[in-house]
Amino acid sequence: MDEDSFSDFYTAQFADLWRFARRRTETGEDADDITAETFAVAWRRRDDIPAEGARLWLFGVARNVLANQHRESRRRGRLHLKIATEDPPPVALEPPDPAAAGLWHALAALNPDDRELLLLRAWDRLAVTEIATLFNTSAATVSSRLHKARRRLDQHLDTARPREDEHA
Repeated sequence: MDEDSFSDFYTAQFADLWRFARRRTETGEDADDITAETFAVAWRRRDDIPAEGARLWLFGVARNVLANQHRESRRRGRLHLKIATEDPPPVALEPPDPAAAGLWHALAALNPDDRELLLLRAWDRLAVTEIATLFNTSAATVSSRLHKARRRLDQHLDTARPREDEHA
């Protein structure tokens, strides 16, 4: 099938194929995807399209595309379920040297949001405005959260430091 013939075939079959896909999918966007993928396969295999029964061949391709999509969706669902039921790997915060162990323990004791904020600011050297853009919030909010996170970090550091009177 040459390009002009395929264009005519596409025009003649598009609406029926889209309706076919729409009746078998949850949303119009899904039907759009099925229709597009079906015509992409048809374009790649245009030499295999039979002269007689081209419409039925196209609907057969659409059925296969739908089956593939359903299999992929089920696979993705099983993967999401598996990920959701497994414990996340522990965050490895290993001190680069023993002298910094107190800081690392204090960082590990923080909640993940506080730790992420502090590390973005200290390690990644992001400005408050850049962090605000990253989190889609205001710079004032980030500044306030950073202040509170630093205060919580200081509290953890204070509890980790031995007091002078404890040594005596």
